[in-house]
Amino acid sequence: MSPRWAPSKGASGRRAGRAGGPLTRRPLARHPLARFLLRRTATAVLLAVGVTLVTFVLTNLLPGDPAAANLGQRAIGDPAAVARFRHHHGLDKPLPVQYLTYLGNLFHGDLGESQQSHRPVLTDLSGAVPATLELAGAAIVLSLVVGVACGVVAALHRDRLVDHLLRLVGLLGVSVPIFWLALLAFHVFFYRLGWAPGSGRLDPGMAAPPHVTGLYTVDAALAGQRPVFRSAVGHLALPALVLTAYTVGLLTRFTRSAVLEVLDQDYVRAARAKGLPGRTVLFQYVLRAALVPVVTVAGLAFGALLSGTVLVESIFAWPGLGAYAYRSATTLDLPAVMGAGLVVALVYLTVNLAVDVLYGVIDPRVRVR
Repeated sequence: MSPRWAPSKGASGRRAGRAGGPLTRRPLARHPLARFLLRRTATAVLLAVGVTLVTFVLTNLLPGDPAAANLGQRAIGDPAAVARFRHHHGLDKPLPVQYLTYLGNLFHGDLGESQQSHRPVLTDLSGAVPATLELAGAAIVLSLVVGVACGVVAALHRDRLVDHLLRLVGLLGVSVPIFWLALLAFHVFFYRLGWAPGSGRLDPGMAAPPHVTGLYTVDAALAGQRPVFRSAVGHLALPALVLTAYTVGLLTRFTRSAVLEVLDQDYVRAARAKGLPGRTVLFQYVLRAALVPVVTVAGLAFGALLSGTVLVESIFAWPGLGAYAYRSATTLDLPAVMGAGLVVALVYLTVNLAVDVLYGVIDPRVRVR
């Protein structure tokens, strides 16, 4: 005989199952975090399709003729060569047909063929994107460590000498042009003092480490090649520090404002009144609430670093995405320009999706919106 409190298999059991009791599990799609991720992912996919259209239209609005830019003087006296060039790259078809062809190729992982290198654009980008990721990744990690720490220190010493100095440093970092700082750093630390190595990612004559991720520092560490690792870190340090200057200033200012806003909240005052240690109040109450705007700025800054390193990569001869996009634009290499633009857009979408997920981790209230 079953106990009197055991649920029956009738209506009461069905009600318990519908209520999400112990008899059934909630479907994954009904979980707040799962719904949140599905909505954000679907939005990112739709935006990615829209980005392909915008990238294609803007690229084809560039002034000039790609055939003339690639063939040079030969295009003037050889109309047949121009016709063959346009037919080979599909430039003789109507724009809607070109876009549909481009979109169909994208679904198969084909970004087209570069009109300059005559190689698949994906092959060219596979070498340029990791270089920029390594540079931008090192810069954003340094920026987060230094910028958040400086912002917290400035907020905790509000209107004191330390606060004024850090705010001044942050203002200088935001105001100084990156290209001028890159030229100055290269001239002083390489040409004058000789503290930094030359341009490029490795010393001349040094072979690249075995390809695993495309990041020379990571690949050299995985392969146990200490000389290559030291060379990669040495070449990475100066351009990463130059890029860090602007982002550190930005994060310092935003972190200071966010922490000051949280410090004035009633629950922080109540935690202090209970006698909790200052470190506990800072890390468990203040920083977690202040991280939401900081994460937003860090995500946007990382996307800007990936897409805005053209001048720094040109000065330090860093073979990254910015330098590749610049060369492609100056030669009207349309497939390469569209490929670089698409990669930058996808990076922005991925970073924004990651920021949205971090919102849900930091603040659970975001998941139900």
